[in-house]
Amino acid sequence: MSKETKIEVNRLHKLDGDSKLKAFVDVSFDGFVVKGLRVVEGKNGLFVGMPQQQGKNGQWYDVSYPLSKQIHQEITEIVLKAYNS
Repeated sequence: MSKETKIEVNRLHKLDGDSKLKAFVDVSFDGFVVKGLRVVEGKNGLFVGMPQQQGKNGQWYDVSYPLSKQIHQEITEIVLKAYNS
C-alpha cells in the first residue's frame, strides 16, 4: 500500500474452544472497511483468511482479497499483531 495508507483493525472477536478458527476481524483503510477476515490455526501456524461467501454449489469463494503479496503480508502482520496482544 502507499505510505499514506494506514491499515487498522477495527474489530477483533476471539473465539473460545479448540476450533481451528481463532478469531473474526474487521480492518479499515482509506475510509473503507473489510469485514469478516479470519484468524485460523493452520499446520504451519496462524494465518489470516480473507472473507468468504458460500456459493449455490456449496463451495466457498473469497469475497475480497489483496491484489499483491505485499498488501497481503501487511494485512497479515497487522491482524496477527492485534490478535497476539
